[in-house]
Amino acid sequence: MNLNENKENIEDKGFNYKREDSYNWEKVNKIAANYKDILSTLGEDVTREGLDKTPMRVSKSMHFLTQGYAINPHAIIQSALFTQDTHEMIIVKDIELYSLCEHHMLPFFGRAHIAYIPNGKITGLSKFARVVDAYSRRLQVQERLTRQILDCVQESLQPLGVAVVIEAKHLCMMMRGVEKQNSVTTTSAFVGEFEKHSTRSEFINLLTGKLS
Repeated sequence: MNLNENKENIEDKGFNYKREDSYNWEKVNKIAANYKDILSTLGEDVTREGLDKTPMRVSKSMHFLTQGYAINPHAIIQSALFTQDTHEMIIVKDIELYSLCEHHMLPFFGRAHIAYIPNGKITGLSKFARVVDAYSRRLQVQERLTRQILDCVQESLQPLGVAVVIEAKHLCMMMRGVEKQNSVTTTSAFVGEFEKHSTRSEFINLLTGKLS
């Protein structure tokens, strides 16, 4: 998927507003045609005012929500590597994430927490948020998403250890099926020093506690 293949410019002169979006128009038009067929099959009138542009809107939305396929998460971390002689735990908490469940293509959303213990190399803190976005902007399951983030950090930085915890709510459980509105799914993955009970406990304490 090439997000820079084509661009759409939208300008509202009344508000001096200009937005520039990038799309692969061949794919966008094909997906829009399929959504038009889906709406018709559901019994909707795709020519009425509220729906005549919906297939294209949904197609563009899906193009955006799955843009992670075109992003190399390893390159994100490696673009900002710094030599630093520190071996203390570094935690980035409460990284917002939004993804689509691959089973029903309904959203799940929540927070990711990432920790690592450097082994001579560190990276910019914002890179972790970008890695989360790169993997979550794909059709996903939370279990795989957790492991992908951990593997990316481990392979890119080669630290002494990595820990990833994700807490998320799934609309496939809230809107359909069992329809449980308050359920939260927590997944975790640990490697290296975080496989030790003492290190993992320190991480959990820092994650859940408040620093005075």
